[in-house]
Amino acid sequence: MRPSPENFEVSGAGRESELVNQQQVSGDCTTVEDVPAPSHSARNANNEEKMRDTGGRQASVVMGEFNGVEYVNASEVASSPIADNRKKISVLPLVFIIFYEVSGGPFGIEDSVQAAGPLLALVGFLVFPIIWSIPEALITAELGTMFPENGGYVVWVSSALGPYWGFQQGWMKWLSGVIDNALYPVMFLDYLKSGVPALGGGWPRAISALCLTIVLTYLNYRGLIIVGWIAVLLGLSSLLPFLVMGLVAIPKLKPSRWFVVNLRNVEWSLYLNTLFWNLNYWDSVSTLAGEVDYPRKTLPKALFYAVILVVAGYFFPLLISTGAVPLDRESWTEGYFSDIAKLVGGVWLRWWIQGAAAMSNMGMFVAEMSSDSFQLLGMAERGMLPHFFAKRSRYGTPLVGILFSASGVVLLSWLSFEEIVAAENFLYCFGMILEFIAFVGLRMKYPAVTRPYKIPVGTVGAILMCIPPTILICVVLALSSLKVAIVSIVAVVIGLVMQPLLKYVEERRWLNFSTNADLPHLHGIATAHQESIGTSID
Repeated sequence: MRPSPENFEVSGAGRESELVNQQQVSGDCTTVEDVPAPSHSARNANNEEKMRDTGGRQASVVMGEFNGVEYVNASEVASSPIADNRKKISVLPLVFIIFYEVSGGPFGIEDSVQAAGPLLALVGFLVFPIIWSIPEALITAELGTMFPENGGYVVWVSSALGPYWGFQQGWMKWLSGVIDNALYPVMFLDYLKSGVPALGGGWPRAISALCLTIVLTYLNYRGLIIVGWIAVLLGLSSLLPFLVMGLVAIPKLKPSRWFVVNLRNVEWSLYLNTLFWNLNYWDSVSTLAGEVDYPRKTLPKALFYAVILVVAGYFFPLLISTGAVPLDRESWTEGYFSDIAKLVGGVWLRWWIQGAAAMSNMGMFVAEMSSDSFQLLGMAERGMLPHFFAKRSRYGTPLVGILFSASGVVLLSWLSFEEIVAAENFLYCFGMILEFIAFVGLRMKYPAVTRPYKIPVGTVGAILMCIPPTILICVVLALSSLKVAIVSIVAVVIGLVMQPLLKYVEERRWLNFSTNADLPHLHGIATAHQESIGTSID
């Protein structure tokens, strides 16, 4: 049941009666307009037209004390700007969805040892989270609770830089997510081909990859709650065999093996790409914020637990494996953990690790597709994509977004593992630069706006926090191959052209575009904040 307007808490200083007269209540969300009070005929206009900004600009009235309205009802039960009867996702499933969006377990980190040796691999998975993962998770917690809707980072960038750049953010992030998701059916079959050689290539492999994609896509169609609890079960099954392997390997550990390093023989591109690929995508959960139960508390808490789970899930297996067997850097390629399991515990442990790896790829696929498809839904609700992207299935899932994301996975599955990782990292880097700019920009433009979760640093601290990951992004981009750079830049250019084309389609009314009337305006925040300052001075 949608809450009535009386349930909203209105904050202000000295102009409450005037503020109430300026508020427009639409569904369960109250917004503050920076325009004069509408006429009687205008008030009777369609909600979609009232929410349309003719200049193409949309900005969000976020939770605040600037003569605005918080998204919390009187009973403190609200979960997002759009209240409905759909069941929302809680902390534990959300932790494992984040776990699978970022990691899924240690499968895929083997190349870090091949590229740089045991010491740098171990140090990398301890230091890299401090430089990259923790800042990204903190920014996601702050902005995700500030804008608790499915647009996620698209809304952040739109609020700071305008809808054009918000669309570019959505295009690059969605494309990088789909490219990333194209890996998982392939990796699933790679872990099984030792037991089923027919899966190594040809038509059996292609048909198996297609069937697997269809099955996992159907799970996404059935609902995010199902995806969340599947992620919990798959997560536990993926990590348990490594705990057992750790116990079995204790007698064989030799600490001296952990400190082997040769700085003259480091493949820095492979090393950094492996670390970057395995420790990014913390912001993906923001596109699910509208489906989270009480996101202002649930989202930061889930991100905190997920950071611990991801780092431990990488470091412990790497520590055990590098210490238990003699170093052979050339053998440290994808799937080598199963070989180590056989050396340490026997064939039974090898099969267990291989099964866990296969299950992990299933978990990463469904989690990534959830984020990608709900992002398209959020963009459609903001009028950035045709309205049909905003339609939900009877299970509350974005049907068209799921179909588009699945089609992208099928089309991109022919790329090699190395090409996929490098291409998605390249696009992801561009998207993260926009996020950092949006984070600092929103801090500078609206410093007094209440944030349900706020990183305890000022504007200068926010800028300093973004410098190390930005340097890292520049290094990753500089190490990209020419082929990957060209393909990625072409993809970026497509996005730059696509947004004006969609605007033209909208103006010609070839497709229906509409803004969800339950979402707050994105353009009123500055005026509302300035009016609050003026009232305080008066």
